[in-house]
Parts: sequence; C-alpha cells; structure tokens
Amino acid sequence: MTAASSDIRDKGLADKGRARIQWAYSEMPVLQILEARFARERPLAGVRLSGCLHITTETANLARVLTAGGAQLLLCASNPLSTQDDVAAALVQHFGVPTYAIRGEDSRRYYQHIHRALDHQPQITLDDGADLVSELHQSRTDLLAQVVGGTEETTTGVIRLRAMAAEGALRFPLIAVNDALTKHLFDNRYGTGQSTLDGIIRATNILLASKVFTVVGYGWCGRGIARRAQGHGARVIITEVDPLRALEAAMDGFAVMPLQEAAACSDFMVTATGDKHVIDKAHFEAMKDGCILANSGHFNVEINLPALEALAVDKRRPRPSVDEYFFQDGRRIRLLAEGRLVNLAAAEGHPAAVMDMSFANQALCVAHLWAHQGEFANQVHGVPREIDEEVARLKLKALDLSIDRLTEEQSTYLASWREGT
Repeated sequence: MTAASSDIRDKGLADKGRARIQWAYSEMPVLQILEARFARERPLAGVRLSGCLHITTETANLARVLTAGGAQLLLCASNPLSTQDDVAAALVQHFGVPTYAIRGEDSRRYYQHIHRALDHQPQITLDDGADLVSELHQSRTDLLAQVVGGTEETTTGVIRLRAMAAEGALRFPLIAVNDALTKHLFDNRYGTGQSTLDGIIRATNILLASKVFTVVGYGWCGRGIARRAQGHGARVIITEVDPLRALEAAMDGFAVMPLQEAAACSDFMVTATGDKHVIDKAHFEAMKDGCILANSGHFNVEINLPALEALAVDKRRPRPSVDEYFFQDGRRIRLLAEGRLVNLAAAEGHPAAVMDMSFANQALCVAHLWAHQGEFANQVHGVPREIDEEVARLKLKALDLSIDRLTEEQSTYLASWREGT
C-alpha cells in the first residue's frame, strides 16, 4: 500500500502542514533523539504498524520516529473532529505515510478508514481510544493471529481494553502507554489542562475570571483542568463518584458537591471521566441560563446529547464550535465542539512538549513489543519501568537539568533492613 491510496481532504495543504509539523518538532527533543537512534538501529524494519490516532502535528512527529525505525506505518483518525487536514496532507505528500483522515468525516467514513487501517494487516496496533482494537476483535478476527501486540494512549482506551481482558476477550497483549508516569503525570495533567482551557477560550472568548467552573471527574485530566481554570480566576467546583478523589479535591482547595447541585450554579461544566451520560437529563433541567458545556473525554458520550436534543425546542450556532440549545422555559444551554474532545475539536490539542514524552513512550513500547514478541500474556500491561525512566532522563537532559545519584552507601542502606535508629 502506498501513500497514493490515502484519503485526505486536500493534498495542496501539505506544505502548510509540514511547516507546522516542523514547528512542533522543535519542542520535541526526546523524539529527535529517538529518531536518530531508530534510524541507526532500525528496530522496526519491515514491521507493519496501523495507528488509529489523532492526526496532529505531534502525531506526525511520532510517525517520523517509527518510519525512521523501518516501520511500514499506516494511519487513520481516532476522532472525526481531531484531524488537522494540513497535517494529514503533509504525512502523505512529504513523509510518505498512507493516511485516512478527514476532519468532520461522518461515522460511516470514519469506520471505513479504520477498516483501511486493518487492511494493512498490522502486526502491531497503536490506538487512541481502542476503536482499532475493538473493530479488529469484533469484525476482522481473521487478522488476529498475526498481531504481536499493541499500545493504547488514552485513559478511555485503557478502560475499554481492561474490560476486554476481564471478559477474556483480548486476543493479544496491549501496553497501556497512558499509565506511564511520564505520560499521565504530564500529558494528562498539564497537556489536558492547558489544551482544554485553550479550546474553551477559543470557542467562546468568554472571560473565566469570577465564573463558576465545574470539572466533572478528578483524575489526572480533571486535576489539570481544575488547576488551569483556577489560574484564570474561576471559582472551581469538583464533582466525583470516587471518595478518595473527592477528598483529594477538597484538600486541594476546591469546592466538592454532587453534580446536580453544581449544575444549578455553574457557568461552565467540563467532563473528564471516560464514562457515559455523566451529564444527563436531570442536570440539563437544573442548569442555569447560558451554562456552557464541554467534554474533555475521548468519546462524545459523556454528555447525553440525545437527551439534550430532546429537551431543546430550537438550536442555533452563534459561533464556530458552539451550539446553543433553547429550552421551552427560555433557558439556553451552550454546547462546545458537538460534545467531542474540546481541546482537539476547538483548538490544536496538547502542546508538543508534553506529547514529546507520551510519544517517546509510544515509540519505545512498540519497539519493545516487537523485540519481545511472545513474552507477554494477552492482558493490558504497564509500560516497563526502564522505558519510563529512560524517557524521564532524556527529557531532563533536553531541559539541561541534572539530578543527583545515590552513593554506594545510600544504595546499600536502602537495600538493607538491619540498620535502624
């Protein structure tokens, strides 16, 4: 399969996309190091990779590393609204990577593109959200025997894959890149925090200072969103179902209350849970006039869109990425980015500097899977500690930061139980 067989919006956007890819690359020093290493060592020579990923500038730089390592890579979109069309064009025209992704594609075309990625007969899969793996297990089971393993980048995808493993349905091993410390401590917290606020501000141009801003879910993504909103001067509320996370949010200084109570007083509500219909009919009925809803989770299921549509008597689009729903009683509810990933649908996604670490994990885990094929059970595995630490060391080096090392005496002390007070 060649790049000529791709399905993208406009090849004429390729030069613009290449310039933006190069801009992001300047913020990704770890990937630069890995690209040189992969080009020298060729750890993926001839390996067929299919990636169902957000087609962004950062993803394009991951593609550079994988292809430098010898991989035969094909990409499709992991969300209909996350594709950057100029990047897709550059991947095809300048980097020779077959790409099937068009911003705004409908569900039919989205799944057609996933099946084109599966037609590539991947030996390793890369996923954002597990749609590729799910479709492979449900409708292309003839391809499963040749799959060595896969990687998953998102919280939502890891949840799905663990559910598959718990049912005994997972037919090849997956590495949960999302769970790497150098991923979720930085990408989820700082990347999601900044990019979610970026999407909300671009979409609305509404001042956040003094507004009541509710974050639904206090995982690593929710923590990042809450801190960034607080930094803008918003009064932040956290809603949770996990008592430990709720307690943490309270001790971090945020108001904590049930979602139904928060709905009645919030100017903004942002979901970051990975679950379905978290904001539901009863919450819409309680919301104040003008409440703005956004989703930072991977799939557009966290806000019950059918219920919202059913309650509305009219709908308008006053700005790009904003749909305004009018209720019978005169209230308006404003939904951003059709309830999809607001940071990618209304902005550009995570900054390159945090994706540098996430995608370094991705590249190293793909190489690790290939080098150690047959050694993993068909379960969801964590990123090997040595890979996590290597990424951290490379990032520190790129930032020109040095750290201390344990002395031999200190190492011996930590390894012994005999010496006490």
